[in-house]
Amino acid sequence: MTFSDQNFSPSAAPRLQLTGITKRYPAVVANDGVSLTVLAGEVHAILGENGAGKSTLMKIIYGAVKPDEGSIVVDGQPVQIRNPQEARQLGIAMVFQHFSLFDTLTVAENVWLGLDKSMALAEVIERVDATAREYGLEVDPHRPVHTLSVGEMQRVEIIRALLTRPRVLILDEPTSVLTPQAVEKLFVVLRRLASEGCSILYISHKLHEIRSLCTACTVLRGGVVTGVCDPSRETNASLSRMMIGSEPPRLEHRESRVGPVVLKVNELSLPRLDQFGVDLADIDLEVREGEVVGIAGVSGNGQRELLYALSGEDTRAAPAMIQVSGRDAGRMGPGKRRALGLHFVPEERLGRGAVPSMSLAHNLLLTRKTAVGRGGWIHMRRLQHQARDIITRFNVKAGGPQAAAQSLSGGNLQKFIVGREIDAEPTLLIVSQPTWAWTWARRRRSMAKS
Repeated sequence: MTFSDQNFSPSAAPRLQLTGITKRYPAVVANDGVSLTVLAGEVHAILGENGAGKSTLMKIIYGAVKPDEGSIVVDGQPVQIRNPQEARQLGIAMVFQHFSLFDTLTVAENVWLGLDKSMALAEVIERVDATAREYGLEVDPHRPVHTLSVGEMQRVEIIRALLTRPRVLILDEPTSVLTPQAVEKLFVVLRRLASEGCSILYISHKLHEIRSLCTACTVLRGGVVTGVCDPSRETNASLSRMMIGSEPPRLEHRESRVGPVVLKVNELSLPRLDQFGVDLADIDLEVREGEVVGIAGVSGNGQRELLYALSGEDTRAAPAMIQVSGRDAGRMGPGKRRALGLHFVPEERLGRGAVPSMSLAHNLLLTRKTAVGRGGWIHMRRLQHQARDIITRFNVKAGGPQAAAQSLSGGNLQKFIVGREIDAEPTLLIVSQPTWAWTWARRRRSMAKS
């Protein structure tokens, strides 16, 4: 597959030019007079903290959000991009931070939805398979999406975008759930696309990636452009200063005191729930009070199955195989495990971690019942106070307790969900993909305060 651009010339008109783009919401101005120029064959980073306006700007380019003010020019021609279909006709493709896949359809069927319907499904399957092998993004085109890990879903989104032969490719946090080896393979693909004239807009919080891959960078802070630079000539510290307006605090090492065992896994063995899953075999694990234990591995090698068993979503284990605070918990559901102090943050923020259309306050009720009184009555004032407190303590950029979960940026929603569970004062906190879309600078500040 070749993404050659017959009109590619370094001296040609910019591939994409935004002027004065402004987007207002009731509680926030997401973009305030943003201007951006992207050349053909350029890998252009869009850098900023959570809530800086990056994703909103990309959705405007892709036609998923309509700007209140400003103009867009593609290849020297003024355009109005009213929807993603018109964006795709202009050669603009986007890989979203939150995946837009149908769980009940196969990989190939999901890809088919974004392609020319004159193409037969059998041909799409062949192209998906060939592209996956060519770019090291292996995924079975026949698998239902609901059986995929988050990392595998990311691969499907990237493959779907590549099959549209884009002239402008927007990638929103594309490496957040990829292994270092997969990231290197992706970079090879992106550099080749750029050499053939494809312009790439790249959103990431991994500053070393931006410095290695990108040839230009626009920095946003509070919806305003605060800097334009060549990231290869910058340091992590200088990029961080442009992002947050100051130096991040130094991290201080603190000695931790290890206490009694709070989680003990004894020879945990479970057969897979579906044909695409992974069997768990003789897993032994201990977590003590005060410890931070990491679980590492290439996506799709049993992490999901293990975390389902630990969280209580899978209750097939023998009671003694999983012990929480000395109690046999293998057959306990999530509610009973929470009563023992075990709280869980899933990797899928929208859908499992939060209900997209519900307010942040109402999303507290998914795991917290402190605002529920006798007879099941909800004390709304107490619930909103709890949500407002979490928003303040964890610096969540949102329109308040009534803001819908789906209105938050990925990193801010993650902060709220993690904050919701920490606020419950758990004895044991299990977090899957905790820093997905959480900025490097913000992580450093949060760790420095904790």
